[in-house]
Amino acid sequence: MSEIRAADSSTPVRRPRRLLVFRHTRVTRLTHWINLLCVAVLLMSGLQIFNAHPALYWGQSGANTDRAAFEIGVDDSGGGPPAGFARIGSSTFNTTGILGVSRDASGEVVRRGVPRWVTLPSWRDLALGRRWHFFFAWVFVANLLVYLVAGLAGGHFWRDLLPGREQVRPRALLKDLVNHLRLKFPRGEAARHYNPLQKLTYLGVIGVLLPLMILTGLAMSPGIDAIVPWLVDLFGGRQSARTIHFIAAGLMVLFVFVHVAMVLLAGPVNELRAMITGRFAIFVEDDHA
Repeated sequence: MSEIRAADSSTPVRRPRRLLVFRHTRVTRLTHWINLLCVAVLLMSGLQIFNAHPALYWGQSGANTDRAAFEIGVDDSGGGPPAGFARIGSSTFNTTGILGVSRDASGEVVRRGVPRWVTLPSWRDLALGRRWHFFFAWVFVANLLVYLVAGLAGGHFWRDLLPGREQVRPRALLKDLVNHLRLKFPRGEAARHYNPLQKLTYLGVIGVLLPLMILTGLAMSPGIDAIVPWLVDLFGGRQSARTIHFIAAGLMVLFVFVHVAMVLLAGPVNELRAMITGRFAIFVEDDHA
């Protein structure tokens, strides 16, 4: 280990040594990037499908005459230019320029649920959006199965993601939450492993959020409903499944934003290198100078 001496003392001042450690297996890295592609395509193509009828209901059915739990629309009753709005229950918000009313590729003002820059394709094409969505949905499911099988066979879940008893105690979780809010990230040997909040979040996404998205997506399929009719009833109806599917997708977007923010704050070069090469840099104290 390298060391320097203080200007007014003969006592050596230790400097931590940089060490590259192996953090992510090849399967974890590969499935991570495939998931990123699938989630991006699914979200954008899903919004293209949502644009065909930008409203969410609860129960077996929903149509223009029914009261929507959430709705994006256009109000042109004021005599002026049309105004976009988003309505949640009985609360209405003006969203002109983003939701309801936005501009197309030529700059013309158009009536559209969500803007073109977040849909795939960017123009109105429900059939193409559905093809993109269904194809990448099955790629996503297959990729998730590969990750689950590899994680179970290799012990990744028990070794890296399952929190210990001490980690799930309220005091430990509160301490970890405070550290995150203060942007205080683990250093040294502690950086080798996921912290309690990371473990619980990843388990929640893998074990709850993703299966919920998949099952509600299947519940909206007439073909699947014919094979397993109880699936749509499990969620309270096809429109309820659509609403839950949309909420789950929103939570996935929130997870991605927080995940990316944490990567940027913790050190993007080190975090990206770990997910590309598997090697993660930590700084450790050398006990023998």
